[in-house]
Amino acid sequence: MDHTSRICLVVPCFDEEQVLPGSMERLTKKMQSLIEGGLISDKSRILFVDDGSRDGTWQLIERAQQKERMVCGLKLSRNFGHQNAILAGMMEMKDKCDAVITLDADLQDDIEVLDAFIREFQKGSEIVYGVRSSRLVDHLFKRLSAEGFYRLMKKLGVELIYNHADYRLVSRRALEELEKYKEVNLFLRGIMPRLGFQTSIVRYERKERLAGKSKYPLKKMAALAVDGVTSFSSKPLSFLTVSGFLILTGSLLFMPVMKKENRSILVSIWAALGIQLVGAGILGEYIGKIYLETKGRPRFTVEKSVGDFL
Repeated sequence: MDHTSRICLVVPCFDEEQVLPGSMERLTKKMQSLIEGGLISDKSRILFVDDGSRDGTWQLIERAQQKERMVCGLKLSRNFGHQNAILAGMMEMKDKCDAVITLDADLQDDIEVLDAFIREFQKGSEIVYGVRSSRLVDHLFKRLSAEGFYRLMKKLGVELIYNHADYRLVSRRALEELEKYKEVNLFLRGIMPRLGFQTSIVRYERKERLAGKSKYPLKKMAALAVDGVTSFSSKPLSFLTVSGFLILTGSLLFMPVMKKENRSILVSIWAALGIQLVGAGILGEYIGKIYLETKGRPRFTVEKSVGDFL
């Protein structure tokens, strides 16, 4: 592997006006040190993807590009979501670099381990996962819910890298394979392990945000979790079948011993009704996913770009 590989950082941004100036400065300095150290080529780039921001994010990207040749910008026509913004950046740079590294604009993911990412790539890894060594900076609810999510996905048969989000290096070869995945409902954490190839892990400590508020509140986290489950497992549908069978069996077994106006009858009815409503919701999620997939709509639209894209 060439020790001066062209590396591109892909940084999705949504209303990051507060945090972006500091992030841009730190990322530029880090990339310069990697170039000076001979780890990456001087043709390497930092691509900021504006995912339909409503503040001055794009103006900051444009001004930064005028001052620093290394900086590039991609502006999406509206907010397409975090996963699609990452995909847009990766596909833009797929044929222009040897590997991309995706990370969030708040730089909670430690950029000091970028050296380790690149060394693993140079050793032959096509995908390098950034994995958190702990969740000490998370509040209790977020920590418990995240850990519960990974356990649930494992039980449902979905292959995930534990404590890995979207901080990863992906080689050009892996990007070419990723391009073949056409689903609209993106869950990159689930897709990446399916690509195969040689992989490795780099562990790091996650930090506090530099400024501003998290763009991933509970509502978005829950939506991402639902996308992950429904995109990679049909076991929730099997759960409905089993639940229906158990309720029917229980009703038949207890029917002879139930007295008139017995409360257990009402409980059974409410339980059955609850499962039916939950089942309808689960079916609705899957049908909705199928509906969106059959339309074949583009996952993102690029409005404009700035910078020297190699």
